[in-house]
Amino acid sequence: MGWFGSKKAAADTPLSEAAIRDWMTRRLAKQLKVDPSTIDVKRSFEDYGLDSLVAVRVSGDLEKLVEQRLSPALLFEHPSIEALSHHLATELGLDVDKEVDHAVAQ
Repeated sequence: MGWFGSKKAAADTPLSEAAIRDWMTRRLAKQLKVDPSTIDVKRSFEDYGLDSLVAVRVSGDLEKLVEQRLSPALLFEHPSIEALSHHLATELGLDVDKEVDHAVAQ
């Protein structure tokens, strides 16, 4: 189904914490016009210069991925890709990465 259908992050990848994290990494890299490999998933969204306007856009795109209504405030309540992907996976009952340290990098 692709990016936004049937709770799949890619054509044949079920939605999971890792899939959400990968999607968010690519989305942030696109927003910043940088290579996804340069994105540190533990750095805060604030460190990357995301403001409330961008948070609204990103949460809207993320809603399509997870097929749920989401508050733009989630990007401030869970201030990194790592923290937000873990929160969403937990809330949605998806596979979570049990061995990942979900702390925000300082």
